[in-house]
Amino acid sequence: SPWNPLFQAMESEISAAFGSGEPEDVLSRAFKLTVTREDICTLQPLGWLNDRIMNFYMGLLVERSKKEGYPAVYAFNTFFYSKLSSTSHKGVKKWTKGVDIFEHDVILVPIHLRVHWTLLVVDLREKTIKYFDSLGQKGDHICETVLKYLEEESREKRKIELTASEWTLHSMGTEEIPQQNNGSDCGVFVCKFADFISRDKPIIFTPEHMPYFRRKMVWEIIHQQLL
Repeated sequence: SPWNPLFQAMESEISAAFGSGEPEDVLSRAFKLTVTREDICTLQPLGWLNDRIMNFYMGLLVERSKKEGYPAVYAFNTFFYSKLSSTSHKGVKKWTKGVDIFEHDVILVPIHLRVHWTLLVVDLREKTIKYFDSLGQKGDHICETVLKYLEEESREKRKIELTASEWTLHSMGTEEIPQQNNGSDCGVFVCKFADFISRDKPIIFTPEHMPYFRRKMVWEIIHQQLL
């Protein structure tokens, strides 16, 4: 209930984050990232989420996945796919230095397509690569690019050949996942797709949840803790 003192305290904290103060004020630090008031303000209604907010939120999801009962999650940062697609495996080889991505259950790849955020999800348990776009565009070529990357990464890091024919690649259809009803919520959709998937939960939210999710994300980022 709105009269719950805890809820009121959270609300006033969120409003304060959007409110007075300098754009460069640091409101949170973790995952080698610094989030300023200016970054947090992209979570205001109809704001465009920036790379820092996206990467910080992916960091929170990875952190949570280390707890008992969650699938093990690896998240690439938002610059990974553009680098991979403009170079090749060679161009991103060092990104996984000291990490075996194949020891995880789920790999999240947030993707920035110039003016739109989408998400690619690799499920290593199911051998699936799925593409989530809240504007309903297909990303079959993106799935193929990432499968090729996985083949090369596996060959190089583990000396194991992946069998491409065992993998299922799929762009989620507009009837399978919720779609945005404005031009600015794509980043929030990506964060929430990733949130639900990293808990093995069905994606049941709607565009109506976006204003609430935005405010909740402000609190979670400031406190470095998912509710």
